[in-house]
Amino acid sequence: MADQIPLYPVRSAAAAAANRKRAAYYSAAGPRPGADRHSRYQLEDESAHLDEMPLMMSEEGFENEESDYHTLPRARIMQRKRGLEWFVCDGWKFLCTSCCGWLINICRRKKELKARTVWLGCPEKCEEKHPRNSIKNQKYNVFTFIPGVLYEQFKFFLNLYFLVISCSQFVPALKIGYLYTYWAPLGFVLAVTMTREAIDEFRRFQRDKEVNSQLYSKLTVRGKVQVKSSDIQVGDLIIVEKNQRIPSDMVFLRTSEKAGSCFIRTDQLDGETDWKLKVAVSCTQRLPALGDLFSISAYVYAQKPQMDIHSFEGTFTREDSDPPIHESLSIENTLWASTIVASGTVIGVVIYTGKETRSVMNTSNPKNKVGLLDLELNRLTKALFLALVALSIVMVTLQGFVGPWYRSLFRFLLLFSYIIPISLRVNLDMGKAVYGWMMMKDENIPGTVVRTSTIPEELGRLVYLLTDKTGTLTQNEMIFKRLHLGTVSYGADMMDEIQSHVRDSYSQMQSQAGGNNTGSTPLRKAQSSAPKVRKSVSSRIHEAVKAIVLCHNVTPVYESRAGVTGETEFAEADQDFSDENRTYQASSPDEVALVQWTESVGLTLVSRDLTSMQLKTPSGQVLSFCILQLFPFTSESKRMGVIVRDESTAEITFYMKGADVAMSPIVQYNDWLEEECGNMAREGLRTLVVAKKALTEEQYQDFESRYTQAKLSMHDRSLKVAAVVESLEREMELLCLTGVEDQLQADVRPTLEMLRNAGIKIWMLTGDKLETATCIAKSSHLVSRTQDIHIFRQVTSRGEAHLELNAFRRKHDCALVISGDSLEVCLKYYEHEFVELACQCPAVVCCRCSPTQKACIVTLLQQHTGRRTCAIGDGGNDVSMIQAADCGIGIEGKEGKQASLAADFSITQFRHIGRLLMVHGRNSYKRSAALGQFVMHRGLIISTMQVCHHIHHVPSVLLSAGPGREAGDGDAVPGAVQGPHQGKILVLQNLPHLGFNQYLPRRHPHVWGPGALRVRVRPRGGHLLHRTDPDRAADGGADRPHVALADGGGRVPQLRLLRVLTRFSQ
Repeated sequence: MADQIPLYPVRSAAAAAANRKRAAYYSAAGPRPGADRHSRYQLEDESAHLDEMPLMMSEEGFENEESDYHTLPRARIMQRKRGLEWFVCDGWKFLCTSCCGWLINICRRKKELKARTVWLGCPEKCEEKHPRNSIKNQKYNVFTFIPGVLYEQFKFFLNLYFLVISCSQFVPALKIGYLYTYWAPLGFVLAVTMTREAIDEFRRFQRDKEVNSQLYSKLTVRGKVQVKSSDIQVGDLIIVEKNQRIPSDMVFLRTSEKAGSCFIRTDQLDGETDWKLKVAVSCTQRLPALGDLFSISAYVYAQKPQMDIHSFEGTFTREDSDPPIHESLSIENTLWASTIVASGTVIGVVIYTGKETRSVMNTSNPKNKVGLLDLELNRLTKALFLALVALSIVMVTLQGFVGPWYRSLFRFLLLFSYIIPISLRVNLDMGKAVYGWMMMKDENIPGTVVRTSTIPEELGRLVYLLTDKTGTLTQNEMIFKRLHLGTVSYGADMMDEIQSHVRDSYSQMQSQAGGNNTGSTPLRKAQSSAPKVRKSVSSRIHEAVKAIVLCHNVTPVYESRAGVTGETEFAEADQDFSDENRTYQASSPDEVALVQWTESVGLTLVSRDLTSMQLKTPSGQVLSFCILQLFPFTSESKRMGVIVRDESTAEITFYMKGADVAMSPIVQYNDWLEEECGNMAREGLRTLVVAKKALTEEQYQDFESRYTQAKLSMHDRSLKVAAVVESLEREMELLCLTGVEDQLQADVRPTLEMLRNAGIKIWMLTGDKLETATCIAKSSHLVSRTQDIHIFRQVTSRGEAHLELNAFRRKHDCALVISGDSLEVCLKYYEHEFVELACQCPAVVCCRCSPTQKACIVTLLQQHTGRRTCAIGDGGNDVSMIQAADCGIGIEGKEGKQASLAADFSITQFRHIGRLLMVHGRNSYKRSAALGQFVMHRGLIISTMQVCHHIHHVPSVLLSAGPGREAGDGDAVPGAVQGPHQGKILVLQNLPHLGFNQYLPRRHPHVWGPGALRVRVRPRGGHLLHRTDPDRAADGGADRPHVALADGGGRVPQLRLLRVLTRFSQ
């Protein structure tokens, strides 16, 4: 056993032992079932020595090689330069932010979260005060709105510079122009910004008010009362009807369903559209009436609030019984907030409210997003300001520092302030508004909504695209495509033949049963004693279909009849059990697709509870099966099984299905399984291997006794239970191989291919299982057929992460698939190394990710790479990721509009992202860059004329007929050029018909992106010209030396534009 392996530090004396130990670890990575459990060993004792071992070590000898250090750089600690340069660039902002954060933490200390005891229906017994159950997504309140918006604007040097220059005009000695020439542009920018923020805040307030005002039924001693969602307290008994949102985190006490369980939809929490089965506390479910909840003395002990949505630990205790009843609570007994009740009516006791609920704790606060272009202009403004100061000092020096030279110095600063024109922000904001309007009016991407109009050019500068899977890349609609029996394969066009085989098989069995008067038990003995013969195709199909319809966790659900309402005591409403009214629900859409397929071929699952199943044959006969044991699917075992007894024949059969890597060592020898699994995987199908094993009554009784004993064990319970189950998983009969296709969204493959050709790296972050995520990555061509896939093994300690990262380091040009738990361990100990390796992969797939982990991955990419990121999703679990990214895109889909409302851009289909990035993003980026340089060059020209006037004492050039001259002042101050005409110049430049080829970036994606365009504005023959990089001549001949505009147009549109500009300036 791995626990018996002694752990030694990796030294020279113990190098051989360490090598053998690590060789054993890697040899355990084979497909042998259960190898992971027995070969894992703990390396916690070596944590001190792991610091001495670099991650870039040799796998065979674990020796430090010089080449290893060049393959992957070590983790670097970036030290800030504590000098004048650091303070001028970012130091002042860092110091202000640190001081503000320190003051906020002192004034508002975070409350320490603790475990709690919640009495049923008695909120007044709560020992501590808990937060209100209200949702608040607003960034400001009435008192902080104006200061907050002003801070967000003036924290940038560009706006702060404009503010100082405008305020200087209130000093008579420094006044050189009218006040409105300075304050009007600045006031316009602030007014537009504050209006936009006010509208967004009001919309958020309305949405929060709508959610907080929803009414729920609260159970009290006097009966039911209606309460608002915001008035719910810890300890309240809340009744939630079908299709109603659960208002807070609760423990599931009772349900109207006879089985004591219900289904909930968690798409707004974890992004999975599959329904989850929840089980009520058995002690309260057995109570005869609903009012008896107040006649018992019971409480729930719950762990402290945490972010993990997949786990929960607690106990339910009833004190008034003799002896007291204690029940353990797990995740299946909980109802998290923001989920939807899908079946029946439930009642639960509230344990967490408001900020302590799982959904709120996994939601990050929205941030104000600033485009990279604005940051670059801000840095450029600082450089121009230094040049302005230097030029002013030179001018004062030429005058000889006579008189009040400091006043002259400041006047020169004002005169040369047009090097940094105040109209720059006005024109850029107007341009961004125009870009957003053009996106929403594009007929090729209908339904597009621009919710953040300040970052349209970010769409043209993306490097990393992080996308959700369910509902974004896929439609989450499974379709059964293929059934393979070893010697014969049936596709989608041959299902009629399977249906006829199933019908004939059950007709023959029914006729044999009617003609046999000796009973079923002697027939079974006779069949078991008969020699084995080769089965016919019809019997093999019958056994395969029967195994598929029995081995699952699907539950048929029937809708209640219209007009029938339940009583106050949760009496079950009348239900229509017809085939048209039946729907299937399960935790995996694959199993629903399999059961729906068996219904289409004639064998129908009509009912199921915790102990039995009923099937209906093509002739209408109902077959009953007793569920003896159920072994659910886990990510470690990669398979699930069920033991059933046929009530008509008393036969006991063990059915199992799972992934091919887990089932191959279990089934009997065959020569076709591995090959066919590979063929189906290349077609993008999700494969499942189905097998069975017949058990005698004695075999099952022996298994049941050992299984029960293992479950009662207090030490190593999971290992003992797995060992008992594995005793049955030997020499199972292989029945069939199934292939199910997950329908992709329209044009997903060409869209992803176009984005990859444009140089964008795509990461898929999903909460789904590892196998499902891997299959979708292949079928959507996120991972090409020629690329290998490295599946990161499950790691739980620093030592295992250390070894697995070394194994992954030696893989080249392969995609990475990693689970959320392993990702958390790697980021805890080897954050920089892991991100460095992952960024070198052509594609990365992260499965079983929580909403917080998705946002954390986005933040890591921003911090470690410094590149622009974009997140796209369609569910409530994607909101944190969308808000954390530099550019968030939401899709309106089946999972609601929560992601769409929180995103910067909203689209209706994933394929629209291609045109949004390649056409509108590229166009917005090019035009904003050209416009910014045009305004700055104009300011430089004006400032140069001012310098020439002061040096040579010649009359200044009249640049505008407007109010730009102060009476008695010899310096012309161009006021009107900074005003309305520039807006007209902008509108003309943004006209879409000026030669811009909208099909160019889609046909030649490599011309897209920040490195594909180099914009410069230079005077040539009195004209302002713009040209593209000749090394990127993919514009179809657009690299002629006389090509002008960023639109890709020629000289004729440029001359027309300049004539119009001249007319405006006159």
